[in-house]
Amino acid sequence: MDITSRAFADVVVIAASGRVDHATAPQFERAVTAWLEPSSTPRGGLVFDFERVVYISSVGLRVLMIAGKAMRATQARIAVAALQPDVAEILQICRFDAVVETFPSVREALAALSPAAAAAYDAAGQGASS
Repeated sequence: MDITSRAFADVVVIAASGRVDHATAPQFERAVTAWLEPSSTPRGGLVFDFERVVYISSVGLRVLMIAGKAMRATQARIAVAALQPDVAEILQICRFDAVVETFPSVREALAALSPAAAAAYDAAGQGASS
């Protein structure tokens, strides 16, 4: 699993690839919880770019739940974007649409969470690819 994170103004985009399952969830959780520390929590929220995630298990969903709870505690938002059909179906079946907002693209998620983040994303030349 490859995980990257990048801040755009007041929102952090965490991009993962591959499977988020029992074997990779600890790595995913470490990457996410680093952004949940009070000193580094993004004020606008977190966006998970799941364009390259092909599967997410219950342990991966647990990480999203932890992140959602932490974001709500600071009045920030959490979203997932660019879901593959299988991952979107898993989130829907598990009713995670009540835990995280979903968007067709990272750009749309950023625009909904923070106009400043969307502008920073566009300025970085990211808007054309997602």
